[in-house]
Amino acid sequence: MKLVAVQIASTAGDIVKNIAKHEQLVERAATHGADGIFFPELSLTGYEPGLAAQLAMAPDDQRLDTFQRLSDRFAMLIAVGAPLRGEHSIEIGMIVFQPGVARSAYAKQQLHADELPFFSPGAQQRLFSVGGHLLAPAICYESLQPDHAQQAADAGAHIYFASVAKSARGVAAAYNHYPAIARRHAMTVIMANCVGPADNFNGAGQSGVWSADGALVICAPATAEALLVHDVMSGTGELVTL
Repeated sequence: MKLVAVQIASTAGDIVKNIAKHEQLVERAATHGADGIFFPELSLTGYEPGLAAQLAMAPDDQRLDTFQRLSDRFAMLIAVGAPLRGEHSIEIGMIVFQPGVARSAYAKQQLHADELPFFSPGAQQRLFSVGGHLLAPAICYESLQPDHAQQAADAGAHIYFASVAKSARGVAAAYNHYPAIARRHAMTVIMANCVGPADNFNGAGQSGVWSADGALVICAPATAEALLVHDVMSGTGELVTL
């Protein structure tokens, strides 16, 4: 089984352009035999909290139908990031497409203080199954909170995939935290980060994969767009620069 973390720069606020880029990268990942592909936090809009209210969408937005077609075509789980219209406010969402299955959404449960003026937290953890492995999503800030990883491990997750928008400081914290939770819970950890301008910082890239014993399997550079292809069975990784 192969899982792909995508490291890209999104165009702030341009959903149409970002969808087209996502489509191209899903097709590129398919040539590497991907069974699942994960994009950074709010990848369809860019990490722009101030624009979230006007850009927020529902999971069944017809503009996203293309991802269901791609999921069915390539038998691939596809997880994209977008601001979602929740019951009471806007949520930081991850919309997940699986072949032959109705799309579903996960909303970030633990928000950073800076996000509270713009978003409300999600209510529950989700698990997704790919190739007999259980995958637990985490979105940026919450992926650095030990109780979130514990929740995922208690639910039986084998793989913890973090969709993030991190600055250099955030990446440094991730590289300290992820190996520890990988070892503690015997879970593979996969991080997909952005590059380029995001809100009031620059995405610092360095997306990575950590094995269940905490070893760094593969990492991306700090500024370039890339795909990280992780073979779960062999424990190896391949860096594909874009």
